[in-house]
Amino acid sequence: MDVGELLSYQPNRGTKRTRDDEEEELKGRPKTAGARERGRYREEEPPAADESEEEKKKLHHVFERGEEEEEEEEPLDESSVKKMILTFEKRSYKNQELRIKFPDNPEKFMESELDLNDIIQEMHVIATMPDLYHLLVELNAVHSLLGLLGHDNTDVAIAVVDLLQELTDIDTLHESEEGAEVLIDALVEGQVVALLVQNLERLDESVKEEADGVHNTLAIIENMAEFRPEMCVDAAQQGLMQWLLKRVKAKMPFDANKLYCSEVLAILLQNTDDNREMLGELDGIDVLLQQLSVFKRHNPGPAEEQEMMENLFDSLCSSLMLSSNRERFLKGEGLQLMNLMLREKKISRSSALKVLDHAMIGPEGADNCHKFVDILGLRTIFPLFMKSPKKAKKVGTSEKEHEGRNSSPSALPGAGALKRGA
Repeated sequence: MDVGELLSYQPNRGTKRTRDDEEEELKGRPKTAGARERGRYREEEPPAADESEEEKKKLHHVFERGEEEEEEEEPLDESSVKKMILTFEKRSYKNQELRIKFPDNPEKFMESELDLNDIIQEMHVIATMPDLYHLLVELNAVHSLLGLLGHDNTDVAIAVVDLLQELTDIDTLHESEEGAEVLIDALVEGQVVALLVQNLERLDESVKEEADGVHNTLAIIENMAEFRPEMCVDAAQQGLMQWLLKRVKAKMPFDANKLYCSEVLAILLQNTDDNREMLGELDGIDVLLQQLSVFKRHNPGPAEEQEMMENLFDSLCSSLMLSSNRERFLKGEGLQLMNLMLREKKISRSSALKVLDHAMIGPEGADNCHKFVDILGLRTIFPLFMKSPKKAKKVGTSEKEHEGRNSSPSALPGAGALKRGA
Protein backbone atom coordinates (compact mmCIF):
# COMPACT_ATOMS: atom_id res chain seq x y z
CA MET A 1 0.00 0.00 0.00
CA ASP A 2 1.43 3.30 -1.10
CA VAL A 3 1.22 6.66 0.65
CA GLY A 4 -1.83 7.77 -1.38
CA GLU A 5 -3.86 4.76 -0.27
CA LEU A 6 -2.95 5.40 3.34
CA LEU A 7 -4.09 9.03 3.09
CA SER A 8 -7.33 8.11 1.33
CA TYR A 9 -8.21 5.25 3.80
CA GLN A 10 -11.53 5.79 5.73
CA PRO A 11 -12.63 3.41 8.50
CA ASN A 12 -16.01 1.67 8.14
CA ARG A 13 -18.25 3.67 10.59
CA GLY A 14 -21.45 2.01 9.57
CA THR A 15 -20.65 -1.35 11.19
CA LYS A 16 -20.79 -1.35 14.98
CA ARG A 17 -18.29 -3.54 16.69
CA THR A 18 -19.76 -5.99 19.15
CA ARG A 19 -18.33 -7.08 22.46
CA ASP A 20 -17.54 -10.48 20.88
CA ASP A 21 -15.52 -8.80 18.15
CA GLU A 22 -13.53 -6.91 20.75
CA GLU A 23 -12.89 -10.08 22.70
CA GLU A 24 -11.76 -11.91 19.53
CA GLU A 25 -9.41 -9.07 18.73
CA LEU A 26 -8.02 -9.03 22.22
CA LYS A 27 -7.33 -12.75 22.07
CA GLY A 28 -4.95 -12.18 19.22
CA ARG A 29 -3.06 -9.42 20.99
CA PRO A 30 -0.58 -9.60 23.83
CA LYS A 31 -2.15 -8.22 27.00
CA THR A 32 -0.68 -4.98 28.15
CA ALA A 33 -1.02 -3.60 31.66
CA GLY A 34 -3.83 -1.33 30.52
CA ALA A 35 -5.64 -4.24 28.90
CA ARG A 36 -5.30 -6.32 32.03
CA GLU A 37 -6.77 -3.44 34.03
CA ARG A 38 -9.63 -3.03 31.59
CA GLY A 39 -10.31 -6.75 31.72
CA ARG A 40 -10.33 -6.76 35.48
CA TYR A 41 -12.82 -3.89 35.63
CA ARG A 42 -15.03 -5.65 33.11
CA GLU A 43 -15.26 -8.63 35.42
CA GLU A 44 -15.87 -6.44 38.49
CA GLU A 45 -17.99 -3.48 37.52
CA PRO A 46 -16.73 -0.29 39.16
CA PRO A 47 -19.19 1.46 41.54
CA ALA A 48 -21.07 4.25 39.86
CA ALA A 49 -20.13 7.73 40.87
CA ASP A 50 -23.78 8.51 41.68
CA GLU A 51 -24.06 5.52 44.02
CA SER A 52 -20.95 6.51 45.99
CA GLU A 53 -22.36 10.01 46.37
CA GLU A 54 -25.65 8.59 47.67
CA GLU A 55 -23.77 6.49 50.20
CA LYS A 56 -21.92 9.57 51.41
CA LYS A 57 -25.20 11.45 51.78
CA LYS A 58 -26.74 8.58 53.75
CA LEU A 59 -23.79 8.41 56.10
CA HIS A 60 -23.89 12.17 56.55
CA HIS A 61 -27.61 11.99 57.36
CA VAL A 62 -27.07 9.22 59.92
CA PHE A 63 -24.28 11.20 61.51
CA GLU A 64 -26.43 14.33 61.75
CA ARG A 65 -29.30 12.36 63.25
CA GLY A 66 -26.95 10.87 65.85
CA GLU A 67 -25.81 14.36 66.79
CA GLU A 68 -29.42 15.46 67.20
CA GLU A 69 -30.13 12.51 69.52
CA GLU A 70 -27.09 13.40 71.60
CA GLU A 71 -28.36 16.96 71.86
CA GLU A 72 -31.76 15.68 73.05
CA GLU A 73 -30.09 13.71 75.86
CA GLU A 74 -28.45 16.82 77.21
CA PRO A 75 -29.89 18.24 80.46
CA LEU A 76 -32.95 20.42 79.94
CA ASP A 77 -32.92 24.07 80.80
CA GLU A 78 -35.70 26.42 81.85
CA SER A 79 -36.81 27.17 78.30
CA SER A 80 -37.00 23.47 77.46
CA VAL A 81 -39.17 22.80 80.50
CA LYS A 82 -41.48 25.68 79.56
CA LYS A 83 -41.79 24.27 76.05
CA MET A 84 -42.57 20.83 77.45
CA ILE A 85 -45.26 22.20 79.78
CA LEU A 86 -46.79 24.17 76.91
CA THR A 87 -46.95 21.00 74.81
CA PHE A 88 -48.59 19.18 77.70
CA GLU A 89 -51.23 21.90 78.07
CA LYS A 90 -52.00 21.85 74.33
CA ARG A 91 -52.38 18.08 74.20
CA SER A 92 -54.50 18.04 77.35
CA TYR A 93 -56.83 20.70 75.94
CA LYS A 94 -57.05 18.93 72.57
CA ASN A 95 -57.95 15.62 74.20
CA GLN A 96 -60.58 17.26 76.36
CA GLU A 97 -62.06 19.03 73.35
CA LEU A 98 -62.25 15.84 71.26
CA ARG A 99 -63.79 13.87 74.11
CA ILE A 100 -66.54 16.46 74.47
CA LYS A 101 -67.11 16.61 70.71
CA PHE A 102 -67.10 12.83 70.13
CA PRO A 103 -68.16 11.24 73.45
CA ASP A 104 -69.41 8.04 71.80
CA ASN A 105 -66.65 7.61 69.25
CA PRO A 106 -63.34 6.65 70.92
CA GLU A 107 -61.55 6.42 67.58
CA LYS A 108 -61.80 10.19 67.25
CA PHE A 109 -59.94 10.97 70.48
CA MET A 110 -57.79 7.86 70.97
CA GLU A 111 -54.76 9.28 69.16
CA SER A 112 -54.89 12.49 71.21
CA GLU A 113 -55.01 10.36 74.35
CA LEU A 114 -51.88 8.51 73.34
CA ASP A 115 -50.13 11.81 72.61
CA LEU A 116 -51.18 13.10 76.03
CA ASN A 117 -49.84 9.99 77.73
CA ASP A 118 -46.52 10.35 75.86
CA ILE A 119 -45.95 13.93 77.01
CA ILE A 120 -46.79 12.98 80.60
CA GLN A 121 -44.09 10.31 80.39
CA GLU A 122 -41.62 12.86 79.00
CA MET A 123 -42.32 15.19 81.93
CA HIS A 124 -40.69 12.69 84.31
CA VAL A 125 -37.40 14.37 83.44
CA ILE A 126 -38.55 17.43 85.42
CA ALA A 127 -38.16 15.34 88.59
CA THR A 128 -34.40 15.59 88.08
CA MET A 129 -34.57 19.38 88.41
CA PRO A 130 -36.51 20.26 91.60
CA ASP A 131 -35.22 23.83 91.43
CA LEU A 132 -37.50 24.29 88.38
CA TYR A 133 -40.65 23.03 90.13
CA HIS A 134 -41.85 26.61 90.33
CA LEU A 135 -42.46 26.51 86.57
CA LEU A 136 -45.05 23.76 87.07
CA VAL A 137 -46.93 26.07 89.41
CA GLU A 138 -46.46 29.31 87.51
CA LEU A 139 -47.59 27.79 84.20
CA ASN A 140 -50.61 26.12 85.86
CA ALA A 141 -49.34 22.61 85.07
CA VAL A 142 -50.02 21.36 88.62
CA HIS A 143 -53.67 22.38 88.33
CA SER A 144 -53.92 20.60 84.97
CA LEU A 145 -52.29 17.44 86.32
CA LEU A 146 -54.68 17.34 89.27
CA GLY A 147 -57.58 17.71 86.87
CA LEU A 148 -56.40 14.65 84.95
CA LEU A 149 -56.64 12.49 88.08
CA GLY A 150 -60.35 12.29 87.29
CA HIS A 151 -59.82 11.48 83.60
CA ASP A 152 -62.27 8.94 82.17
CA ASN A 153 -59.35 6.82 81.01
CA THR A 154 -57.73 5.36 84.14
CA ASP A 155 -54.48 4.85 82.19
CA VAL A 156 -54.07 8.62 81.94
CA ALA A 157 -54.89 9.05 85.64
CA ILE A 158 -52.34 6.38 86.59
CA ALA A 159 -49.72 8.08 84.39
CA VAL A 160 -50.32 11.32 86.33
CA VAL A 161 -50.02 9.42 89.63
CA ASP A 162 -46.68 7.97 88.51
CA LEU A 163 -45.44 11.44 87.61
CA LEU A 164 -46.56 12.98 90.93
CA GLN A 165 -44.94 10.11 92.83
CA GLU A 166 -41.61 10.82 91.16
CA LEU A 167 -41.93 14.59 91.61
CA THR A 168 -42.63 14.17 95.35
CA ASP A 169 -39.89 11.63 96.02
CA ILE A 170 -38.57 12.59 99.44
CA ASP A 171 -34.92 12.56 98.35
CA THR A 172 -35.76 14.83 95.41
CA LEU A 173 -37.72 17.22 97.63
CA HIS A 174 -34.74 17.65 99.94
CA GLU A 175 -32.51 18.58 97.00
CA SER A 176 -34.30 21.92 96.66
CA GLU A 177 -36.28 23.05 99.71
CA GLU A 178 -37.57 26.12 97.88
CA GLY A 179 -38.84 24.19 94.87
CA ALA A 180 -40.33 21.51 97.11
CA GLU A 181 -42.24 24.05 99.21
CA VAL A 182 -43.77 25.62 96.10
CA LEU A 183 -44.86 22.24 94.73
CA ILE A 184 -46.29 20.93 98.03
CA ASP A 185 -48.16 24.22 98.59
CA ALA A 186 -49.78 23.91 95.16
CA LEU A 187 -50.72 20.24 95.74
CA VAL A 188 -52.22 20.93 99.17
CA GLU A 189 -54.13 23.94 97.85
CA GLY A 190 -55.52 21.79 95.04
CA GLN A 191 -56.70 19.18 97.59
CA VAL A 192 -54.56 16.51 96.00
CA VAL A 193 -55.43 13.89 98.64
CA ALA A 194 -59.17 14.18 97.99
CA LEU A 195 -58.59 13.74 94.24
CA LEU A 196 -56.25 10.81 94.83
CA VAL A 197 -58.81 9.09 97.07
CA GLN A 198 -61.53 9.56 94.44
CA ASN A 199 -59.22 7.92 91.92
CA LEU A 200 -58.43 5.08 94.36
CA GLU A 201 -62.12 4.26 94.66
CA ARG A 202 -62.36 3.29 90.99
CA LEU A 203 -59.10 1.37 90.59
CA ASP A 204 -59.26 -2.41 90.25
CA GLU A 205 -56.30 -3.96 92.05
CA SER A 206 -56.73 -7.25 90.21
CA VAL A 207 -55.18 -5.40 87.25
CA LYS A 208 -51.43 -5.05 87.78
CA GLU A 209 -51.17 -1.53 86.35
CA GLU A 210 -53.99 -0.29 88.57
CA ALA A 211 -52.54 -2.05 91.62
CA ASP A 212 -49.26 -0.24 90.92
CA GLY A 213 -51.27 2.98 90.71
CA VAL A 214 -52.64 2.34 94.23
CA HIS A 215 -49.12 1.74 95.53
CA ASN A 216 -47.78 4.93 93.94
CA THR A 217 -50.72 6.91 95.31
CA LEU A 218 -49.85 5.81 98.85
CA ALA A 219 -46.22 6.73 98.14
CA ILE A 220 -47.27 10.31 97.23
CA ILE A 221 -49.13 10.65 100.54
CA GLU A 222 -46.25 9.19 102.52
CA ASN A 223 -43.75 11.54 100.85
CA MET A 224 -45.89 14.59 101.53
CA ALA A 225 -46.53 13.54 105.14
CA GLU A 226 -42.81 13.09 105.76
CA PHE A 227 -41.95 16.45 104.23
CA ARG A 228 -44.87 18.28 105.89
CA PRO A 229 -46.30 16.29 108.85
CA GLU A 230 -49.03 18.86 109.58
CA MET A 231 -50.85 17.93 106.37
CA CYS A 232 -51.84 14.57 107.92
CA VAL A 233 -54.96 16.11 109.47
CA ASP A 234 -56.19 17.47 106.13
CA ALA A 235 -55.36 14.18 104.43
CA ALA A 236 -57.46 12.20 106.89
CA GLN A 237 -60.37 14.62 106.57
CA GLN A 238 -60.31 14.39 102.77
CA GLY A 239 -61.38 10.74 102.86
CA LEU A 240 -58.04 9.01 103.28
CA MET A 241 -58.81 7.57 106.73
CA GLN A 242 -62.04 5.96 105.55
CA TRP A 243 -60.37 4.47 102.49
CA LEU A 244 -57.45 3.05 104.51
CA LEU A 245 -59.78 1.35 107.00
CA LYS A 246 -61.88 -0.02 104.17
CA ARG A 247 -58.80 -1.38 102.38
CA VAL A 248 -57.30 -2.88 105.54
CA LYS A 249 -60.44 -4.85 106.41
CA ALA A 250 -61.16 -5.91 102.80
CA LYS A 251 -61.21 -9.69 102.37
CA MET A 252 -58.29 -9.81 100.01
CA PRO A 253 -55.07 -11.85 100.11
CA PHE A 254 -52.15 -10.16 101.82
CA ASP A 255 -50.11 -8.07 99.39
CA ALA A 256 -47.77 -5.10 99.24
CA ASN A 257 -50.66 -2.63 99.10
CA LYS A 258 -52.20 -3.90 102.34
CA LEU A 259 -48.81 -3.55 104.01
CA TYR A 260 -48.48 0.00 102.68
CA CYS A 261 -51.99 0.89 103.91
CA SER A 262 -51.10 -0.24 107.43
CA GLU A 263 -47.94 1.88 107.30
CA VAL A 264 -49.73 5.03 106.12
CA LEU A 265 -52.44 4.51 108.75
CA ALA A 266 -49.79 4.35 111.48
CA ILE A 267 -48.27 7.59 110.14
CA LEU A 268 -51.62 9.41 110.25
CA LEU A 269 -52.19 8.39 113.89
CA GLN A 270 -48.67 8.95 115.11
CA ASN A 271 -48.87 12.48 116.50
CA THR A 272 -52.38 13.78 115.84
CA ASP A 273 -55.28 13.63 118.31
CA ASP A 274 -57.72 14.80 115.64
CA ASN A 275 -56.95 11.73 113.54
CA ARG A 276 -57.17 9.47 116.61
CA GLU A 277 -60.62 10.85 117.34
CA MET A 278 -61.67 10.34 113.73
CA LEU A 279 -60.45 6.75 113.84
CA GLY A 280 -62.65 6.09 116.88
CA GLU A 281 -65.69 7.71 115.27
CA LEU A 282 -65.24 5.54 112.18
CA ASP A 283 -65.18 2.35 114.32
CA GLY A 284 -61.50 2.05 113.52
CA ILE A 285 -60.74 0.43 116.90
CA ASP A 286 -62.99 -2.51 115.98
CA VAL A 287 -61.38 -2.74 112.53
CA LEU A 288 -57.90 -2.94 114.07
CA LEU A 289 -58.99 -5.55 116.64
CA GLN A 290 -60.63 -7.68 113.95
CA GLN A 291 -57.48 -7.62 111.80
CA LEU A 292 -55.23 -8.42 114.76
CA SER A 293 -57.43 -11.27 115.95
CA VAL A 294 -56.03 -13.37 113.08
CA PHE A 295 -52.67 -13.45 114.87
CA LYS A 296 -53.87 -14.62 118.30
CA ARG A 297 -53.31 -18.30 117.45
CA HIS A 298 -51.28 -18.03 114.24
CA ASN A 299 -47.97 -16.38 113.54
CA PRO A 300 -47.77 -14.08 110.48
CA GLY A 301 -46.31 -15.68 107.38
CA PRO A 302 -43.56 -13.78 105.54
CA ALA A 303 -41.60 -10.90 107.06
CA GLU A 304 -43.81 -8.39 105.23
CA GLU A 305 -46.94 -9.74 106.91
CA GLN A 306 -45.19 -9.56 110.28
CA GLU A 307 -44.37 -5.93 109.53
CA MET A 308 -48.02 -5.25 108.72
CA MET A 309 -49.06 -6.79 112.05
CA GLU A 310 -46.67 -4.48 113.90
CA ASN A 311 -48.02 -1.47 111.99
CA LEU A 312 -51.55 -2.36 113.10
CA PHE A 313 -50.40 -2.73 116.70
CA ASP A 314 -48.67 0.65 116.48
CA SER A 315 -51.87 2.20 115.13
CA LEU A 316 -53.84 0.72 118.01
CA CYS A 317 -51.34 1.99 120.58
CA SER A 318 -51.41 5.48 119.09
CA SER A 319 -55.21 5.55 119.11
CA LEU A 320 -55.30 4.48 122.79
CA MET A 321 -53.44 7.64 123.77
CA LEU A 322 -56.85 9.31 123.43
CA SER A 323 -59.05 8.56 126.47
CA SER A 324 -62.27 8.21 124.46
CA ASN A 325 -60.69 5.42 122.43
CA ARG A 326 -59.91 3.47 125.61
CA GLU A 327 -63.65 3.22 126.24
CA ARG A 328 -64.16 1.94 122.69
CA PHE A 329 -61.32 -0.52 123.22
CA LEU A 330 -63.01 -1.79 126.40
CA LYS A 331 -66.41 -2.19 124.71
CA GLY A 332 -64.82 -3.92 121.73
CA GLU A 333 -63.36 -6.61 124.06
CA GLY A 334 -59.85 -5.55 123.24
CA LEU A 335 -58.65 -6.63 126.68
CA GLN A 336 -59.89 -10.18 126.13
CA LEU A 337 -58.11 -10.37 122.78
CA MET A 338 -54.81 -9.13 124.24
CA ASN A 339 -55.14 -11.58 127.12
CA LEU A 340 -55.60 -14.47 124.67
CA MET A 341 -52.51 -13.37 122.76
CA LEU A 342 -50.47 -13.41 125.96
CA ARG A 343 -51.60 -16.95 126.69
CA GLU A 344 -50.95 -18.32 123.21
CA LYS A 345 -47.26 -17.36 123.26
CA LYS A 346 -47.15 -16.38 119.58
CA ILE A 347 -45.16 -13.52 118.03
CA SER A 348 -48.06 -11.18 118.77
CA ARG A 349 -47.57 -11.59 122.54
CA SER A 350 -44.99 -8.82 122.94
CA SER A 351 -47.07 -6.31 120.99
CA ALA A 352 -50.20 -7.30 122.95
CA LEU A 353 -48.39 -6.43 126.16
CA LYS A 354 -47.52 -3.03 124.69
CA VAL A 355 -51.19 -2.43 123.88
CA LEU A 356 -52.22 -3.28 127.45
CA ASP A 357 -49.65 -0.78 128.69
CA HIS A 358 -51.29 1.99 126.63
CA ALA A 359 -54.83 0.91 127.52
CA MET A 360 -54.44 0.82 131.30
CA ILE A 361 -51.96 3.59 132.07
CA GLY A 362 -53.06 6.65 134.04
CA PRO A 363 -56.42 7.54 135.63
CA GLU A 364 -58.20 7.16 132.25
CA GLY A 365 -57.24 3.47 132.24
CA ALA A 366 -58.97 2.60 135.53
CA ASP A 367 -61.95 0.93 133.87
CA ASN A 368 -59.67 -1.18 131.74
CA CYS A 369 -57.68 -2.17 134.84
CA HIS A 370 -60.85 -3.38 136.62
CA LYS A 371 -61.95 -5.33 133.57
CA PHE A 372 -58.56 -6.94 133.13
CA VAL A 373 -58.68 -8.22 136.72
CA ASP A 374 -62.21 -9.53 136.13
CA ILE A 375 -61.15 -11.60 133.10
CA LEU A 376 -58.33 -13.16 135.18
CA GLY A 377 -55.66 -11.25 133.40
CA LEU A 378 -53.41 -11.37 136.47
CA ARG A 379 -53.13 -15.13 136.03
CA THR A 380 -51.64 -14.43 132.60
CA ILE A 381 -49.46 -11.50 133.59
CA PHE A 382 -47.68 -12.84 136.68
CA PRO A 383 -45.92 -15.79 134.94
CA LEU A 384 -44.32 -13.24 132.63
CA PHE A 385 -42.40 -11.86 135.62
CA MET A 386 -40.65 -15.22 135.88
CA LYS A 387 -39.40 -15.40 132.32
CA SER A 388 -39.49 -12.72 129.64
CA PRO A 389 -40.33 -13.90 126.11
CA LYS A 390 -37.50 -14.03 123.62
CA LYS A 391 -37.32 -11.17 121.18
CA ALA A 392 -38.70 -12.00 117.75
CA LYS A 393 -36.44 -11.48 114.76
CA LYS A 394 -36.44 -7.93 113.35
CA VAL A 395 -39.57 -6.87 115.22
CA GLY A 396 -40.95 -7.24 118.72
CA THR A 397 -40.03 -6.18 122.20
CA SER A 398 -36.63 -6.73 123.78
CA GLU A 399 -36.36 -8.48 127.11
CA LYS A 400 -35.40 -5.24 128.86
CA GLU A 401 -38.43 -3.40 127.44
CA HIS A 402 -40.69 -6.30 128.39
CA GLU A 403 -39.51 -6.32 132.00
CA GLY A 404 -39.88 -2.55 132.17
CA ARG A 405 -43.55 -2.79 131.26
CA ASN A 406 -44.18 -5.52 133.80
CA SER A 407 -42.39 -3.76 136.63
CA SER A 408 -43.80 -0.29 135.94
CA PRO A 409 -46.42 0.55 138.61
CA SER A 410 -48.58 2.29 136.04
CA ALA A 411 -48.47 -0.80 133.83
CA LEU A 412 -49.67 -3.23 136.48
CA PRO A 413 -53.30 -4.22 135.98
CA GLY A 414 -55.41 -2.71 138.69
CA ALA A 415 -52.62 -0.44 139.87
CA GLY A 416 -54.65 2.72 139.38
CA ALA A 417 -57.61 1.27 141.24
CA LEU A 418 -55.49 -0.12 144.11
CA LYS A 419 -53.85 3.29 144.65
CA ARG A 420 -57.26 4.79 145.24
CA GLY A 421 -58.16 2.04 147.67
CA ALA A 422 -60.66 0.40 145.36
